[in-house]
Amino acid sequence: MGLLAVGTPLDWSEAKKRASHVREWGIEQLLAIWRRAKGKERDALLWGDEIEYLVVAFEDQDRNVKLSLRQADILTALAKDESLKEHGGVVPDLQSVERKNEALPVFHPEFGRFMLEATPGKPWGINCKDLLDVEPNMKWRRILAKDHMHGNEFPVTLTTFPRLGTKDEFITPYFPPSGPKLRSQFLPDEIANPHIRFPTLAANIRARRGRKVEVNVPIYRDEKTPWPFFDPTVNYDLHLWPEDDDVRNGAVKENYIYMDAMAYGMGSCCLQITFQSKNISEGRTLYDQLSPLGPIMLALTAATPIYKGFLADTDVRWNQVSASVDDRTPEELGEKPLKNDRWRIPKSRYASNSTYIAQDPRLRPEYLDPDLVTDEKLKARLIEGGMDELLATHFAHLFIRDPIVIFSEDLLELDLNKTDHFENLQSTNWQHMRFKPPPPDKDTGWRVEFRSMEIQMTDFENAAFSIFIVLVTRAILSFDLNFYIPITKVTENMETAHRRNAVLDERFYFRKRPFPSRSTKANGTGTPSGTTTPTTTSRPATPPGEVEDEYELMTIDEIINGQSRPAGDGFPGLIPLVETYLDSINVDVQTRCELARYLSLIRRRANGELWTGAKWLRHFVGTHAEYKKDSVVSESICYDLVKAANSISTPEGRREGLGDEMLGTWREQEESAISTV
Repeated sequence: MGLLAVGTPLDWSEAKKRASHVREWGIEQLLAIWRRAKGKERDALLWGDEIEYLVVAFEDQDRNVKLSLRQADILTALAKDESLKEHGGVVPDLQSVERKNEALPVFHPEFGRFMLEATPGKPWGINCKDLLDVEPNMKWRRILAKDHMHGNEFPVTLTTFPRLGTKDEFITPYFPPSGPKLRSQFLPDEIANPHIRFPTLAANIRARRGRKVEVNVPIYRDEKTPWPFFDPTVNYDLHLWPEDDDVRNGAVKENYIYMDAMAYGMGSCCLQITFQSKNISEGRTLYDQLSPLGPIMLALTAATPIYKGFLADTDVRWNQVSASVDDRTPEELGEKPLKNDRWRIPKSRYASNSTYIAQDPRLRPEYLDPDLVTDEKLKARLIEGGMDELLATHFAHLFIRDPIVIFSEDLLELDLNKTDHFENLQSTNWQHMRFKPPPPDKDTGWRVEFRSMEIQMTDFENAAFSIFIVLVTRAILSFDLNFYIPITKVTENMETAHRRNAVLDERFYFRKRPFPSRSTKANGTGTPSGTTTPTTTSRPATPPGEVEDEYELMTIDEIINGQSRPAGDGFPGLIPLVETYLDSINVDVQTRCELARYLSLIRRRANGELWTGAKWLRHFVGTHAEYKKDSVVSESICYDLVKAANSISTPEGRREGLGDEMLGTWREQEESAISTV
């Protein structure tokens, strides 16, 4: 979550009048950044991770668990704790997580009053030894958060709370549903962070749409699930707000779980990684080459099989978040002919990428979205200001959206040394990759944010996925890898990633050859037999030919671990490419063994030896003694489930074998590390 500005927000009727004004000023601020920073060079290769927690409160006597709305109190307690500063951030009672010379982690507010975000106190470097500090730092953050909570409160890394929006009292303190901002029949306004940005964002999205958001998730059909299924939590007789008519006008879909508020999406937790590149060219390359990996990592980290007390027939959160902030009008959705709006817009403002931006001779026109919507007036202004067409197209596409939250104080004058108007649009385009220009007031470089991954239940998993993506970026840049496929296929892959057990049961479009065909068998490099390592870079431009011949449908196992084909002409696999990179930089044996623990988790998740979080959660519910095979996750099941998820993140829970299906045993981790090296 970025800096939260303070001011007087305009309601939508007034904000709509100023939208063009803000867009035009945002473009001028972007051009000012471009002029200042386009030649910025030799920035340090740094990266950082963002972990998000749900704060839950257990009521053990009643076998109940609720979301705690004490975000502000916890953040205040962390900020005021002088003992942390006195001890330099050391955790005295946990030697393995002692951080004597490390900056204190930073905790941030998030949309939900039941959420916390935590980042390392300073960016990580790319030295392989630095990577080994990531998991201890994540453990440290969890401990610090817990130490500033009540005894019955815990920070858990589940993507969603299983019973958010049910008819029981699922929050503490309790507030009844509905309110003038969300106008939800399931959730109170008090569930959102009270900072004026958040309720205004929710209210203005609803007002711009002309109705509440509609989040419909297919129900998982078990043996005794009523069929057809009609969400039994919906009250069709409410008449408190005009928007209550939505449920009587088709908002509720047959065989779907229905949700009606932004909190159902923006109340989800995820794992995000941001990379600082050495210059703008490298940043643009990373943006493009990581884009096809977004859907793959979404499916591989799947952890969201439950909504509003029901098992869903999907495994990931992405489309639910997308629907929860979808501000498109009926005209923009194509439900009515265009009359008052400028375009039909194919995607929500929270969606997969629609652009490539690198000035790369391998970027063929056929890879670009033929139906991309852009603001041609703003694009022309960017080109006039010196920006190249590819990048101008990217930002002109983002700027087809309206600014949702406008503060009246920001409209007094245009300040080209600020980025408030630019960030107003940039930060509310939530795509699975984000390209971030340097802020004018900091010595920060061009950055790329990888946003698709789901949060995992343990710090080990979150560290593993973070480290894996970092190593993939190093391989991309070291070997000049080429993962381009048509952006429309990336969009298809994002949809495929939602299917139940997609990690094993589905196939995804992916590029067959990331480097030229001239290659040799890797000998003595640690790369598995039958794979190849590049002997030349993938420049110059990709040879002409049918684009369809450059990619094919692959399983995630093939993408991660490689294809076994005669003559070694299959896709080598992301992990073998990473291992080849590690060989090329001569990593010491001890560090390699430690990194192998993390790569082993990725490898085994991809081939099915280890379960995704979604499969584990689904299995926990399905085998619970009180589950009635009707898709319902009751209060008692939820209590046991969240208890188990919290225990998995502790050494005690792991010693009891909790989560072995997801993580493997400690002995297995050690043996796999040794055998890999």
